[in-house]
Amino acid sequence: MLVRPLRPEDWPGVRRAYVEGIATGQATFEVEAPADFETWSAGKLPVCRLVAHPVEDEADVLGWAALSSVSSRPVYKGVAEVGIYVAERARGRGVGRALMGRLIAESEANGIWTLQSAVFPENAATRALHGAFGFREVGRRERIGKHHGVWRDTLLLERRSRLPELSS
Repeated sequence: MLVRPLRPEDWPGVRRAYVEGIATGQATFEVEAPADFETWSAGKLPVCRLVAHPVEDEADVLGWAALSSVSSRPVYKGVAEVGIYVAERARGRGVGRALMGRLIAESEANGIWTLQSAVFPENAATRALHGAFGFREVGRRERIGKHHGVWRDTLLLERRSRLPELSS
């Protein structure tokens, strides 16, 4: 497997993995994926967009990761929210770990000092992935939003960079 920068032509595979994540009911409050790349892209930072694919087929998207801004205020320019999705057929094969490792490295190279994620408490796989990369639970947001008519909690997970130039 290889991880490389995401390109607009990856959109069909990116969307497919996103739709499969949405279908689990444990990945996001969203109920449908955007129809086009431009709409999806508008909500993401222009840096740190990645896809994983098999070595032999660059067009076969196994998963993707991207960051979103948490605020337009300048003081938060180094804080971003993680989005990471793995295609159903590729789950449990290290795709999430490969994407997360590269995402952290690229985020730090782009001056991002804090990564955060809002995760449903029931999503054990995502919680474990984040924990393996040093994310810690900083809070629980109770009944923060309705998902299919049911109030859901989220856990706020955070990872601070350990690079001296970003952490001091």
